[in-house]
Amino acid sequence: MTVAYIEPFEAVADVVHLLGDPYVVQGGRRCPVPEGCKRLLAFVALQGGRVDRRHAAGSLWPDGSEDRASGNLRSALWRLRGAGIDVLESDKVSISLCEGTTTDLDELCDWADRLLSGTASDADLHVPEWTSTVSELLPGWYDEWVIFERERIRQRMLHALEVLSQLLCRAHRYGEAIDAAMDAVAIEPLRETAHRALAEAHVAEGNCVEARRAFLRYRDLARRELGVEPSAEFQSWLRSSAFGRRVEPGRAGVR
Repeated sequence: MTVAYIEPFEAVADVVHLLGDPYVVQGGRRCPVPEGCKRLLAFVALQGGRVDRRHAAGSLWPDGSEDRASGNLRSALWRLRGAGIDVLESDKVSISLCEGTTTDLDELCDWADRLLSGTASDADLHVPEWTSTVSELLPGWYDEWVIFERERIRQRMLHALEVLSQLLCRAHRYGEAIDAAMDAVAIEPLRETAHRALAEAHVAEGNCVEARRAFLRYRDLARRELGVEPSAEFQSWLRSSAFGRRVEPGRAGVR
């Protein structure tokens, strides 16, 4: 599992959903997107909401002539409108999301950005709900522009979950802090900072034995999969914690 859906959008907003199989919520109603239109809709949404027509046609239909790619683009736009989905507007030069249309990624990334920038409110201190239908950005799509964006979102979520775990520890919400760190570990099992966030949450709760177990699981995995040892900083922090010296979450290795 990877990224999460945070909160439902207001019904008055048109929303392009890209986490899982693409669909659109328009006027509070869920609208399935025709197969031949999904890639165009996703491409425009992921490119910041506005793209040059020629760039879109060339990126989505690279095999064949420019005229054929332009024809495919016009066809996709026509089919999208024919399905009653009115979230794209176009002219002779560009295609863009209609004003007021957003994406599920916008809400997700705004939440992560507030955590990472230190501007999170109390309402942001929660572990997002994970569901199988929104497990990752456009699953099964292997276009280069999708792969790049998928990795960007994955990295942002990993960092946000680690910060969330630290903030929850400081608020003495240890169970939620452990959940946040475990979500980060599930996204990337070989990420040391995620395992360290989990160990820190256990120590903050007063469970040094659990922290050691978390460390040993990571150590064994790193040895088996990568042939490396955990960092000296992580090991030093664990030794200090085992002797009862509390280390503030997010300050591993500080003495």
